[in-house]
Amino acid sequence: MHDSFPRIITLLRTERKLTQKEAAKELGISQALLSHYERGIRECGLDFLCRTADFYGVSCDYLLGRSADRNGAQLTVEDIPDPDTNNADKRSRGSMIPVLNKKLIANSLNILFDLLQKADCKALTVEASTYLMIAVYKVFRIVYLGNPKNPRSFFAAQEYLARGISTAALEVSESRLECIAAGRNVDGQKGLANVDALELNDEALNSRYPMFSASLLNLMRTAEGRMGLTGNKDK
Repeated sequence: MHDSFPRIITLLRTERKLTQKEAAKELGISQALLSHYERGIRECGLDFLCRTADFYGVSCDYLLGRSADRNGAQLTVEDIPDPDTNNADKRSRGSMIPVLNKKLIANSLNILFDLLQKADCKALTVEASTYLMIAVYKVFRIVYLGNPKNPRSFFAAQEYLARGISTAALEVSESRLECIAAGRNVDGQKGLANVDALELNDEALNSRYPMFSASLLNLMRTAEGRMGLTGNKDK
């Protein structure tokens, strides 16, 4: 059985606000056996897998961690919504800080991924994306767990191990990214060859990205300010 199965069935049960005893009764097994399944001590059979999928209204692929979609659909580029489609009313409500920072980050990422596309280096794009995904994961996890009522089983990593594991993964990804950007091959993946595609200066930045350049510069100044790097740059 896939390692995701114990976490997912625990998450589904807690979302329904069911105790193990209640869920076990509905699924036709003992509480002790369900506890073993949720802790990964024992593996279930196909019959229980199908019954669990029917009971929670999800696909077997979702239960096994083969699909992030509860219906088992595989995500394609066309399926990914535009970042702002969830906000039918674009007017800000309350604080402007989340709206402003979201735009600064999103506009800066537009420039970054355009450069990655120009570089035409699969390994560089994959590793840059991996680094950003882990960083978002870390922040989302912290925010999500700010509410003690939210199910901890939402995440596969154990609560007291998650910080160390995710930070280590971020460091490894950064090291791999530096190697690839320096033109070195990593694990059979070819390093960056077309360095000319990444050539950029202040004039080119403003010329190529007139809508986004100010956001990137603002983001960089804000980030360096947080690092204590204020004042004029070294000449």
